[in-house]
Amino acid sequence: MPRHAFILGGTGQIGRAIAVELIEQGWRVTVAHRGTHTLPSNLSERGVEVVFLDREKPGELAWAVRSGADALIDTVAFGLDHARQLIEVQDSVGTFVVISSSSVYRDALGKTLDEARQSGFPDLPVPIPETQPTVDPGPATYSTRKATVERTLLDHATTPVTVLRPGAIHGPGSQLPREWWFVKRILDGRKVIPLAYRGTSRFHTTSVANIAALTRVAIEAPASRVLNIADPSALSVAEIAASIAQHMGYEGQIVEVPGKDYPATLGRTPYSVPRPFILDVRAAGELGYYPATTYADAVKLTCNWLVETAADSDWLERCPWFRPPPELFNYREEDRLLHAIA
Repeated sequence: MPRHAFILGGTGQIGRAIAVELIEQGWRVTVAHRGTHTLPSNLSERGVEVVFLDREKPGELAWAVRSGADALIDTVAFGLDHARQLIEVQDSVGTFVVISSSSVYRDALGKTLDEARQSGFPDLPVPIPETQPTVDPGPATYSTRKATVERTLLDHATTPVTVLRPGAIHGPGSQLPREWWFVKRILDGRKVIPLAYRGTSRFHTTSVANIAALTRVAIEAPASRVLNIADPSALSVAEIAASIAQHMGYEGQIVEVPGKDYPATLGRTPYSVPRPFILDVRAAGELGYYPATTYADAVKLTCNWLVETAADSDWLERCPWFRPPPELFNYREEDRLLHAIA
């Protein structure tokens, strides 16, 4: 009898990758979602079971897992209510894996990524270990709500819980595709792509394939713990840009822009930070985890997905998350600033 994994948020970017990984390793997989997204063909063709549920409705999750699961993977846990829901069903579950965020880390002055633009970018160790202090739990910000999930489960769950803290997540199906900053410029025929901080910024990326690989390792060795998960190397922005440019055959110029202001005025990519944000992933390796991919290899699939999606005439209606803040693609201002430093 194959082991059974139940995935909350199973049609999302992370859930899809985990489902594929577990199916390939012989698990029986059930994905739960609200029905707002179609189950990808690569999952339906492999016999993935589907449960429609709205976890915000009392009792729906408990009903869905009433028959039990060897592992429950929650890719969308966010806040106290979600943590309590998991504790309520723990008697039906062998182990939990919960996706948190590396944004929960704070520096010695209490600075985090959440308030970086207002109070300054955090000064964190390089690399950041799982023992680095985190924000206090609470409802105030994205990070404090993620910290609430972590602390509630680690303090009160009797079923083993693995908390995963990824960096900048990437892969097909993202609702916030950071690579779009580069891909759109290439599709728009931009001859010059500027990079702030001379392209030296390092904001650690995390492929969904690597999240999936560590998830499998974690559920096969249940325990309560916190693990960072990130790609094998923390590439610089210049290296990220080069990977995308090479895959897309970009023949323009990538310009490294000097400056120390944060946020940067010219060449501010989603990865542009004044100090490195790099995760220590040795603890995952000690469990037997091995990276499934590198950023340079994984980003090819993301670029292909972005290009295919943007080629559709109604892509903005179907994918409203592709419409980022206007200033990120203010080419007139970008050209003016490029001319000023030429």
